[in-house]
Amino acid sequence: MARKKKGRDISGWLVIDKPAGMTSTAVVNKVKWAFNANKAGHAGTLDPDATGVLAVALGEATKTVPYITDAMKAYEFTVTLGAATNTDDEEGEVIATSPNRPTDDEIKEALFGFVGDIMQVPPKFSAVKIDGQRAYKLARDGEDVELAARPLFVEELLLVDRPDADHVVLEMTCGKGGYVRSIARDLGERLGCHGHVQRLRRIWSGPFDAAEDGVTLEQIEEKARTPELDDFLLPVEAGLDDMTEVTATPEGAVRLKNGNPGMVIASGVEYGEEVWASYEGKALAVGTFKSGNLHPVRVFNLD
Repeated sequence: MARKKKGRDISGWLVIDKPAGMTSTAVVNKVKWAFNANKAGHAGTLDPDATGVLAVALGEATKTVPYITDAMKAYEFTVTLGAATNTDDEEGEVIATSPNRPTDDEIKEALFGFVGDIMQVPPKFSAVKIDGQRAYKLARDGEDVELAARPLFVEELLLVDRPDADHVVLEMTCGKGGYVRSIARDLGERLGCHGHVQRLRRIWSGPFDAAEDGVTLEQIEEKARTPELDDFLLPVEAGLDDMTEVTATPEGAVRLKNGNPGMVIASGVEYGEEVWASYEGKALAVGTFKSGNLHPVRVFNLD
């Protein structure tokens, strides 16, 4: 007989404005404790020194995590020019320097080479696995880490500020799997001056925005284990905001709840499109639309 998980059966999304100096896992654990939730996860890891949107899912919202992880994201970050580090950020050891400093026009021209479908080599100090081990662990042990290039779609990469000759502030909108540290490293190499990330902030991720939805850990700690804490939660449906919604019929809802294809009311939905179905205002299932029916791949229990 399976053991019942400890904690509350509570579901929803919490958009944490993550502070610097904490791992994403530590943030999730703090949120899980504060809500006394029996299940929690996050969509898209942030480096410990990074700040900004860390979307934390509780309960049934964890079933929508893949859709936030796969969504477009935007970052604002500062690149220090003139030095490369072994971690591609300022926490690492300086491994190369250069007196060269590009002009704003040279930087803008170089940025065009990082837009569109590109291939990107992750930082050696990253969570990418090599033969079952994390790259950062191998790198810390002094091993020569060789990582293969990975595809990345970059929708936009803009120069937004140049505080001084040694620093440039950029804003990037990209798809899943982007490493800002790699952008800083590769941009520095392309400009012939080296570079690394000094500061990184994720300003939005899919439907979640730091300015509009963000909650600080201080706010969470202040309301921890109180009914008022639940006011910070966004509904499970918030994680499906970028996906088309269809409405289940009463008969279709019964079938979908049991994991079977069910009839839905849909307008302008293409055959084979991934959509989510609601019934009486609540998310019911995510699946594929075919000939008036939703074929579910994930079913929610929000009763």
